Amino acid sequence: MLPRPLDLDGVLAFVRVVDLGSFTRAAEALDTSQAAISLRLKRLEDRLGERLLDRTPRHVATTRKGELFLPAARRLLEAHESALSEITADVPARLCLGISDHVAGPDLPALLRRLGLDRAGLVTEVRIVPSRDLAAAFEAPGEGGYDAVILRTEEPPENGGTVLAQERLGWFAAPDFPASPAGEPLRLAGLSGPCNVRAAAARTLDAAGLPWTEVFVGGGVLAVGAAVMAGLAIAALAPSTAPPGAVEVGARLGLPELPLTWIVLRSRRLTGRPAEALRTLAAAYRGPGGR
Repeated sequence: MLPRPLDLDGVLAFVRVVDLGSFTRAAEALDTSQAAISLRLKRLEDRLGERLLDRTPRHVATTRKGELFLPAARRLLEAHESALSEITADVPARLCLGISDHVAGPDLPALLRRLGLDRAGLVTEVRIVPSRDLAAAFEAPGEGGYDAVILRTEEPPENGGTVLAQERLGWFAAPDFPASPAGEPLRLAGLSGPCNVRAAAARTLDAAGLPWTEVFVGGGVLAVGAAVMAGLAIAALAPSTAPPGAVEVGARLGLPELPLTWIVLRSRRLTGRPAEALRTLAAAYRGPGGR
């Protein structure tokens, strides 16, 4: 007799909890409750006869058996999606998503892959655009627009958007970036305008009466991060988008505190795979300050 097959809902719940690091976020991504996720995980662990996750109120981690099972779980879900695609032969659905350059971060491609947004049955079109342009483009009528946008703003929306996280900007530089000699302006790197973060940095320094000069203008946050790590300048960045190895130097250099910002999702009414994919990506960006 063949062994009883694994429940795919339980396998998917396990993978989502691992990828998102949270039962709550996994429940949001799968449009269900935290209690339902816990039940699916318990049934899966009972079926396997192994504990897959160690759980505390603030921490989720895979056990040794969980680490061993994770690659197979991903392959199983991929095979399931492939089988469905072969049998239905439907035209893949599309999700056109705009993400602010000051939200996307350097890990976006790996994030999309890990969350399975490249799977069969869905074509995900991602455009990295300044937040100001995203807000205007989302409101524009006609075809070819965005299904959803994720942007950064200094004003939490009262309506028309969902707050995913709140994050204070910081002054980031290479670890050995020196303080400016007395009387010399602070060397800054930033995105080409219009850019809300660039404007916030300039406004904050001007209000504090601190001289500054822009020595590097990048076409994207990756370029700005490269200038920062090369020691060319300091940059106002969100911690989630700062380049690996960069450090927050505001206190060391006596710089004024930068404003709090919100990561906001605005979406049209979606169904099916686009809606599922967007819920998963939104859960990945959701932080403790989101709602």
